[in-house]
Amino acid sequence: MFLRQGVSLSVVVLAGALISACASSPTKTGLSEFGRYQCGQLEVTVTSSGDDELVGLEYLNRRVLLKPAESASGALFVAPGDPDTRFWSKGERATLSLRGETLPECLEPGAIESSFRGIGTEPFWSVVIENGQMRLTRPYDQQVTEDIRLNEILANRHGRAYEATLGDERMEVRIAHQLCEDQMAGAQYPAQVRLTLGDETFEGCGGDRQRLFRGAEWVVEDLAGAGIIDRSRMTLRFLADNRVAGRASCNRYMGSNNLTGEGLSFSLQATTMMACAPALMNQERRFLELLEEVTDGRIGRHGELLLQTPAGDTIKAFQSEVESP
Repeated sequence: MFLRQGVSLSVVVLAGALISACASSPTKTGLSEFGRYQCGQLEVTVTSSGDDELVGLEYLNRRVLLKPAESASGALFVAPGDPDTRFWSKGERATLSLRGETLPECLEPGAIESSFRGIGTEPFWSVVIENGQMRLTRPYDQQVTEDIRLNEILANRHGRAYEATLGDERMEVRIAHQLCEDQMAGAQYPAQVRLTLGDETFEGCGGDRQRLFRGAEWVVEDLAGAGIIDRSRMTLRFLADNRVAGRASCNRYMGSNNLTGEGLSFSLQATTMMACAPALMNQERRFLELLEEVTDGRIGRHGELLLQTPAGDTIKAFQSEVESP
């Protein structure tokens, strides 16, 4: 079993230091449809194959050749003989489907989602950035301002920064790709957001929280402090439409997940019906029972997935570095 344990995500506590680092980083260079993208937790690289007709798509331990295809916009590449595997690039963003499973929006280093939402608490405020414009819900009075045209003032591998003028007031929004924790509810987000209005600055978090979990196969390494049986395998995949699936030790399972600002929960819907050794069946039963008791999920300091129950039991998993058959 090969596990990705070297990725470390640190929770943002001192916002100023992070945003300052973002501002001092090298300027972003255009990657076109070739380069590196982050599709949730899956990193992919699109490279030349040495054949003018094909490009290479690399992820985990796989390399897939794709052929250009017609598209109304952007650059579309499809795997010969497998039309459900395709990569569709539109500048700094792309869409990737692997054998029919669509991953989270793929982003070049530093790019933000096509529809990005940032929020802050105490006082509450929010921004929604889409198509070069922003909707702002102001702190204190909750007044909503629509269609604010933004000017991008920073673009590098760490994030983006924008400015605008609201009457006589200057506004600035800075976004840094760093694990961020909402100080009120404790919810984690994939980005830190700083909003400046005039002389006041407000800190918050943003981005699609599903990006923290989707795109990876999570392999369980510890089950409520008891470890796992040697050479057994329990896995978890967060899929599109709030679906979840994986291996429970002996059987495969599927179900749904509900990720909210208050926590994470699972509802199992079906499993296969194979029989294995009693020890494996006991481990499987314990895993599935704990999974349905989970009320919170978060990313640990070493990039691990931590699923926690109200009783204090934890399922700990790391990302697999190889694609399962």
